[in-house]
Amino acid sequence: MQCDYFDAGLCRSCTLMGVPYAAQLAEKQARVEGLLAPHLAGPAAAVWGEPVASVESGFRAKAKMVVGGTVAAPTLGILDGQRRGVDLRRCGVIAAPILDALPAIAAFITTAGLTPYSVPERRGELKNVILTLGADGLLMVRFVTRTADGLERVRRQLPALLTAVPAAHVVTVNLLPEHKAVLEGEVEHVLTPARALPMRVGDVELAALPQSFVQTNTAVAGELYRQAAAWVDEVGPASVADLYCGVGGFALHAAGAPGSGRQVVGVEVSRDAVASAELARDARYRRDDDRARIRFVADDALEWARQEAALPELVVVNPPRRGLGEPLATLLAERGPETVVYSSCNPDTLARDLAAMPGYRVERARVVDMFPQTTHVEVLTLLRRTGR
Repeated sequence: MQCDYFDAGLCRSCTLMGVPYAAQLAEKQARVEGLLAPHLAGPAAAVWGEPVASVESGFRAKAKMVVGGTVAAPTLGILDGQRRGVDLRRCGVIAAPILDALPAIAAFITTAGLTPYSVPERRGELKNVILTLGADGLLMVRFVTRTADGLERVRRQLPALLTAVPAAHVVTVNLLPEHKAVLEGEVEHVLTPARALPMRVGDVELAALPQSFVQTNTAVAGELYRQAAAWVDEVGPASVADLYCGVGGFALHAAGAPGSGRQVVGVEVSRDAVASAELARDARYRRDDDRARIRFVADDALEWARQEAALPELVVVNPPRRGLGEPLATLLAERGPETVVYSSCNPDTLARDLAAMPGYRVERARVVDMFPQTTHVEVLTLLRRTGR
């Protein structure tokens, strides 16, 4: 795709911008194949499935816009090298419904008198606006402000915002009083009757509360979950654990249809994410026995696994970019089940974790291109134990 911001040198976040997409995908496939080559269970041709491709533009269902400029002329985008706002209101990788809302969001900042935060001067009110696209074009709009004054300004002008952005289903204000380079703070105020954004991902409607992690590429995430669920169904375990379960995408796909009987537990440190997963479970499964067989636990993945006398018959892991780490990889090597489904957004840490799990080999693998125009890539692997 072509990007005026990239060509003008205003934004270089998409480091592969201008590279033909087929070449991007081929390079990602080659890189991941090279990293995982020592860990395959058989010939590469038998292990690797076709990569899951994305559309080249408009795929991002979540936009984290740094607010700069002035009250009269706010910018929504990123900061430049001097920490000044760069407006990216027509960013080509962001989904159209989010882009369509940005002019009204900018006008609202002016109407509400929300002074953009100046990083060099360490003063101002509004730091970031975070927008997430859900099912049927609905949006979650989160304003990250420094003080309660920002909260009250948004609250007072909320009717005007809902009129200007009718797709805004959930509106919140997140308080981040500290002068530090983080996206959001711990305290969230939900200003709308709806607290969760419905998101149709793959074969499941998920629910996202404000501080829960969701995949940025909804269509490709759906294919990721479907592939994992197909592998789980082929194995046919009676019990599954989904570690780093987030809002429950893998867990709810692995749980199968109502009445399937498969026991599933999802483990996630974020309480908002666990609450989101429970909302989606309760909406999908009406019977008490289904709800009882699908549990979500707010806990650290390693600590939870350490406390279990025996792990389920199959474990799904979807860690952050840092990977599992040596302690959890070693625990799985020593006590893990016959089958592990590992979804990784960082092939380098996946390869490192596999080296710490020598009893497992990659039986199947697929590159899943969640992040076109960048070097980032997701890879889904089916690991089988070769012997204890």
